[in-house]
Amino acid sequence: MTDNQIKVILVENDPSVRFRLERTLEGLGDIHVIGSATTRREADSLVSQFKFHTLLVDLDLPDGFGLELIRRTAEKLPNVDIMVLAQANDDPHVVSAIESGATGYVLKSEIENNLISAIRLLAAGGSPVSPAVAKSVLRALRTYNSHSIEKPAAVQTNPLSERETEILQLLAKGMSFNEIGDILTISPHTVTAHIKKIYRKLQVHSRGEAVYEASQMGLIS
Repeated sequence: MTDNQIKVILVENDPSVRFRLERTLEGLGDIHVIGSATTRREADSLVSQFKFHTLLVDLDLPDGFGLELIRRTAEKLPNVDIMVLAQANDDPHVVSAIESGATGYVLKSEIENNLISAIRLLAAGGSPVSPAVAKSVLRALRTYNSHSIEKPAAVQTNPLSERETEILQLLAKGMSFNEIGDILTISPHTVTAHIKKIYRKLQVHSRGEAVYEASQMGLIS
């Protein structure tokens, strides 16, 4: 195991699915599963015990729903990427998981084909979401927006720190992570960590969505 590897903790209740996941990730040079759990209690122990980069979470655990594990991990370890392994693209679960801090949502039926690329995309600052799940998110957001009262941008508070706002403004100008790091005299890795926090706070999954949402809120011009 090297320092450049993406260290993963796997939380999956179904033994057959867990075996498939471990086999899929076995022997990769850039990804290493450092621990696996079948319950929320076991997962809590692993999360507090190891340093890791990515948490893969099954929502249906025998001793509780996975959302609480997602929420606690996101609060305590904001730099950790969290991806849900879902049985179905159920609207309430999708939105709740994203609101709790998940930055990826992949269906178990797509594990063999998409898991490795999804983990790598997470590590690069992206937010992998299965196509069927993306449709569910859009439906849920349309329903939410139709029942919500739109606030004027001027009265909305800025959830971002000064540095995060600075980075978002540079993102809006089309600059790359490396270019932003050079301008702000920070490493590309630090830029990526800030951008993940920006996505989480604005509840978005891409550069374009972040810029649009920030513009709507009046955070950037």
